[in-house]
Amino acid sequence: MSSPTEILNQYWGYDQFRPKQEEIIKSVLNGKDTLALLPTGGGKSICFQVPAMAQDGICIVVSPLIALMKDQVANLKSRNIKAMCITSENGYREVDAMFDRCIFEDIKFLYVSPERLQTDIAKARIPKMKVNLIAVDEAHCISEWGYDFRPPYLKITDIREYHPKVPVIALTASATPPVVKDIQEKLLFKKSNVLSKSFARENLAYFVDWDENKLQKAERIAKKLKGSGIIYTRSRKGTERITRELKKRGLNVDFYHAGLENEVRSQKQQEWMSGKTQIIVATNAFGMGIDKSNVRFVLHFDLPDTLENYYQECGRGGRDGKKAFAVTLLAKKDMIRFREKLAKAFPEKSDINRVYTAIGNQLQLAVGSGKDERFPLDIEQLARQYDLNERLILQCIKFLEREEYVALDESRDYNSHLQILCSNEELYNLKVQNIKLEPLINGLLRSYGRLFDEEVKISEWTISQRIKWSKDRVIKGLDYLQQRELVKYTKATHLPTLIYTKERLDSKNVRISDEHYKLRKHVVIEKAEAMLNYAEFEGKCRSRMILEYFGEIDAEDCGICDFCIKNKD
Repeated sequence: MSSPTEILNQYWGYDQFRPKQEEIIKSVLNGKDTLALLPTGGGKSICFQVPAMAQDGICIVVSPLIALMKDQVANLKSRNIKAMCITSENGYREVDAMFDRCIFEDIKFLYVSPERLQTDIAKARIPKMKVNLIAVDEAHCISEWGYDFRPPYLKITDIREYHPKVPVIALTASATPPVVKDIQEKLLFKKSNVLSKSFARENLAYFVDWDENKLQKAERIAKKLKGSGIIYTRSRKGTERITRELKKRGLNVDFYHAGLENEVRSQKQQEWMSGKTQIIVATNAFGMGIDKSNVRFVLHFDLPDTLENYYQECGRGGRDGKKAFAVTLLAKKDMIRFREKLAKAFPEKSDINRVYTAIGNQLQLAVGSGKDERFPLDIEQLARQYDLNERLILQCIKFLEREEYVALDESRDYNSHLQILCSNEELYNLKVQNIKLEPLINGLLRSYGRLFDEEVKISEWTISQRIKWSKDRVIKGLDYLQQRELVKYTKATHLPTLIYTKERLDSKNVRISDEHYKLRKHVVIEKAEAMLNYAEFEGKCRSRMILEYFGEIDAEDCGICDFCIKNKD
């Protein structure tokens, strides 16, 4: 069997590992449960992909994000590594066939969402697989002390019962000491084993700038630093407003948020990645999986909810090792607004019941029905229809998940996918019988390879341009082919999926645990206060404040933040 370094070179083309990667890989290969704590951009995926390739069998990777799972699977396939992912998009027959392949073929990686692990078919098939490693990505989601707790993660340990001798590697880019402890306990680590790289970013200068005229400040920063930049703001309308104003000031800027069409979003992202656009103004929908090395500044027009989110967003700057700036632009009114939102964002128990009822009403689901059914959930529409806060709705759903009334699959895929299910001969006969469909079928076959072999990412807009049809006509044609069961066509969506794990109850019968309720309230308030303290406290190095929050109590002053510059002799 090849060594880890030989595997790295053979499949990834690198001669050496990044800091901590090799130590983590050796720990896993020695059969130890391992928590890998690497900052954003630290190369976490290599830490489970290389040891899985060094052993016989398959690695099961648990991840909450469909888009990232598909990107990683595509990346592995491009390196001639057999990998697949099973998500909420896949039908029963397809999942059945995919699990069979994982048992009988030489598949090296199976990516799966935590929700999928709870299905009967997963419970029946995973015990029959030759598993060499269990990888849990975004592992902080398993901790009730964490900022992004996801109840389905608590069920991951079921896999350990099927394969008790197989090690687990948990990976995350941000975890406080209580979360680090909780991850290991929840994942049933045989021994505590944390391998971490410092959260320090020596080339990243943190600034908090109190200025009522944020646009003017942003203009000065962008024109002075010249390189690529990201501006984060909370609202979709905010991204568009800031973009308009900065364009008036002569800046090369564009906006990005989850409400845009997939093709538009992809084009905006690509133009920024290539340098055609200097600055992207975005909500936090932008950045997941983005790895652009030469970002010189990251500006925040609004405070994120937690220091974890703030650190990850700032961490998209300066990945090339050259100096970059993370600047938070604040006005006094922002602090008032943040505290007001915090007060509204954590639900009362009556709010949880109200949201439960509102969801059932919006879905037109009768009391006593709905068990195991799946529904797309438009949270934005729900908030408007019932005068609710979107953040509060999500908080309420997490409580309902914890008590196993519902499950929310937040995995979303902004790309459409297509696979041809019939034979080439059947497809030819269809073209002969229905000549109107000939341009569409020919356009598909000319635009995309492997359509007969697997699901392929497609763009209805690209197809429409090539065959001179409207996009709506392309979609109608694909819908028709799906109705005839000739293709499997999965449309892009930005909506999460809600699953009723129990039949819908009358809201008076919905019970929420006092213990869990109090713990989550404590966590939300504690994390918000840490974010406020970072913004308002001017008596300590910014980098040190962040590092101490993540448990690095011996951190030194960075020398380049606003505090350090002000206090230089």
